[in-house]
Formats: sequence, structure tokens, C-alpha cells
Amino acid sequence: MTRSDKTKQLEKIAQKMINDDPLPELRAGAKQLVPGNGNADADIVFIGEAPGAREDEQGVPFVGAAGKFLAEMLDGIGLKREDVFITNIVKYRPPNNRDPLPAEIEASLPYLMQQLRVIEPKLVIPLGRHAMNVFFPDFIISEAHGTPVQKEDLVFLPLFHPAAALYNGGLRQTLKDDFALIPQLIKNNKT
Repeated sequence: MTRSDKTKQLEKIAQKMINDDPLPELRAGAKQLVPGNGNADADIVFIGEAPGAREDEQGVPFVGAAGKFLAEMLDGIGLKREDVFITNIVKYRPPNNRDPLPAEIEASLPYLMQQLRVIEPKLVIPLGRHAMNVFFPDFIISEAHGTPVQKEDLVFLPLFHPAAALYNGGLRQTLKDDFALIPQLIKNNKT
């Protein structure tokens, strides 16, 4: 499938989510769906938990301070936002930035999995414990970060959320060190 075919498929998934309306309460309190953005043919997909206020305003994930730090770390390994795909498990902003509820995650997961099937990334990077625990419920982020894990036909690299590094300066270097693993993992996973 070409990049433009994949882009069209991702647009169809976003439209399907709007049509299916699996989260009417979240949708009612949000400004818009934030399906994700970036390269539809990316080697890397970053997955956050849910959109925040700025993301809800702009319809794009990771546009606040955490997004700037994510862009800085991508730059550090020779990549730009346009080279990767960035999304969230839950595609609508929960009220007051609360954590998504288990039922909201469950309702959102099929759409995320459809996105991953279309993109076919070489590496999936859950950002933070909430995103990681959707795929690996028993993992603890402080132990699992920076360790690649194969699950079915996907390779995951759990990382601390960039926002955590903004609040805890000690995590900045840890996150940068973990980021430095990405180029080699992509190289090892070329098909």
C-alpha cells in the first residue's frame, strides 16, 4: 500500500470513529476528534494516553510542552515529527485532563489497532505508563522503559512520557538515552 493509500485509510478510520461514536460523553465535552497525525507510512508510531487541552484545540496530538520535548528528542536522533506518526489511545480529550476510564480505553482500542495495521510500523512506542499498560498491563514503567518487547507482529519500546521528564528533570536524560536506542531498533527491524 502506498503512503497516499495509507493516508486515505487512516482518514477512513477517523471518519468511522466519528460515525460509530463509541465515546458520546467524551465527544460531547471535547472540541474535536484527535485521531493522530504524521507520516502514514512511518517506521515509528508514538502512542500517548489521550489529548490534552491544546491538542483538543488544534486537533493534533502532542502540541504542548511535552510535544516540544518530543520534537527535540526526535531531532536528537535525526528525525522530525513528519517522519513518524503520533496518536493517542483515546482520541477525545477527557474532561479536566483526567485519565481515560477503562471502558473509554476499551472502546478506543479497536481504532488504534486499525491504525497500526494500516501504518505497519517497525516500532510502536507507548509514551508513559498508561499507554504502556494498555498493551502490557503487568509492566511497571520504571522497570520496562527502554526495553524492546515483541508482541504478536509488533515491536514495542515503552518510554517515559515526555511530560514526566518536564516535571522530573532527572528523567530527561533517561528519556534521551532511551530515545538513542530507536535508530538501531529500526535498523534491526527492516524488512
